[in-house]
Amino acid sequence: MRAQGLQNASEQSRTGVTGSTSASSGQGSATACANIALAKYWGKADRTLNLPAVESISLTADSLKTETTVHFDGDLAADEVVLDGAFAEGRSAERITRVLDWVREEAGLKSRARVTTYNTFPTGAGLASSASGFAALVGAAYQAAGLDVDAAQVSRRARRASASAARSVFGGYVRLAAGVPGDDSLAAEPLFPAEHWPLRMLIAVVDRKKKATSSTDGMERTRLTSPFYDAWVTEAPKYVEEIRLGLAARDLERVGRFMERSTLAYIASALAADPGIVYWKGSTLDVYHRLRLEREEQGLPVWMTMDAGPHVKALCEEADADRVRALLHSLDAGIEEIIEVAPGPGLQLHTCHASVC
Repeated sequence: MRAQGLQNASEQSRTGVTGSTSASSGQGSATACANIALAKYWGKADRTLNLPAVESISLTADSLKTETTVHFDGDLAADEVVLDGAFAEGRSAERITRVLDWVREEAGLKSRARVTTYNTFPTGAGLASSASGFAALVGAAYQAAGLDVDAAQVSRRARRASASAARSVFGGYVRLAAGVPGDDSLAAEPLFPAEHWPLRMLIAVVDRKKKATSSTDGMERTRLTSPFYDAWVTEAPKYVEEIRLGLAARDLERVGRFMERSTLAYIASALAADPGIVYWKGSTLDVYHRLRLEREEQGLPVWMTMDAGPHVKALCEEADADRVRALLHSLDAGIEEIIEVAPGPGLQLHTCHASVC
């Protein structure tokens, strides 16, 4: 299978899909990487259009991948979705069908689709599987429908399914602006290519189970009930700007400091919801405290972030990754796995040969 796809993420977001965008066979195949937000997004400005309330900046994670194939087949009575080897049902299947319906409407198609999607990392456990999943789904569906679209349109459509998915269309370091209610034009845009700064992020996986409260539900509960939500929305742009400037200057201390502030600020707003939203486990706090202590007392240049899940993500320079990994391995803190990621590529489309993708 020969990978083709979107132009280099350092180019303008209007740049089109190369090579295999159109697929006369009715099939499409795509690979997308998850992304980890350095400046967090938490909360919606417009639920109908899935527009984020605050701006965010992310790192596209090279080793957290979703591989998806879509085949439009006129003989199918309904969409069939296989996720990680099992038929998807309920809300998961409904969200995928909604994306397919959007693409069918744009392409003037009536055929239902067979979708096969596989994650190389735990699904729905706080590792941004929805970001890579919906970016890959949209790319493969557009290819299967034979639509020639650019990266901005893929990002825009992916955002309607999952706001963070808009960022996974691009590689390296990516920005997604805050949304304006009623404006459906929002797409992510590349800030810096992967080669700009080869940082490392080591993810301490502490619980592979699917989380009890989805990110979507957690955000809305926070918006509606947390007394700290408005303060979070007001403060978030300050963290974004500091992180952007830190990335531009390759200043890890600046990026790390404001990444941690962004993380703890959004978590504080979620904790204060009614009822409080708690994604952390005891192991989360153990790992966080130990890494912070190592930075403050031993000078290890490492900073932490956590998303809507229990895992701790440790950001460091490439030269310090071995030291951080050794420290994590030494902890008796319930770490199940350590995943190392680097800035990775954007969405990749693949050539389909006859009936095989």
